[in-house]
Amino acid sequence: MSAEHFTLTMSREFDAPREKVFDAWMDPDKLAQWFGPVEVEAPREKIIVEPKVGGIWQVVMVWSDEDGEQEAPIEAVISELEAPVLLVAKAKAAPDADHEFEEMRLEFEDLTGRTRMNVTQGPFESQEWVDMTRDGWGTSFDKLDDLLA
Repeated sequence: MSAEHFTLTMSREFDAPREKVFDAWMDPDKLAQWFGPVEVEAPREKIIVEPKVGGIWQVVMVWSDEDGEQEAPIEAVISELEAPVLLVAKAKAAPDADHEFEEMRLEFEDLTGRTRMNVTQGPFESQEWVDMTRDGWGTSFDKLDDLLA
C-alpha cells in the first residue's frame, strides 16, 4: 500500500444565507432530499445527526445497479462544530485503507445573503478517488442548490 495520501479541496457558492446552507447538513429531513450523487438516495430512516461535538453524523447512500440494491454508509463523529460556520466530522476509513480515519471539514463563509462552502476531505488513497469524490459532491451540491432555491 502506498504511503502517499491525497486530499480533496473544493468550494461552492450557494444563493442562500449561511444559516440555511449549514442547516441543510444538520437537519436529517433536508439531508435526505439532497445528499448523494445523481441516482443515489439517502433514505431519511438511515440518517442520524446528533448536532454536538462527539455526536453521530451518519448517512447511508442507496442505489441500484446490475447486482441489485447497494448501500454505502458514512458513519462519522462530529469533532468540531460551530454553527453556522464550521462542521468537522471524522469517519472510519475503508477496511483496506492504510489509514484509520478520513476527515470532512466544511467551512461556511457569509457572502451577504449568499454562502461560500469550502470542503476539505481526506486522506484518499489516490487522485482518482479525489476526482470521483469531487464529481459526486458536484452533483450532490446541484441537488442542494435546488433545495435551497
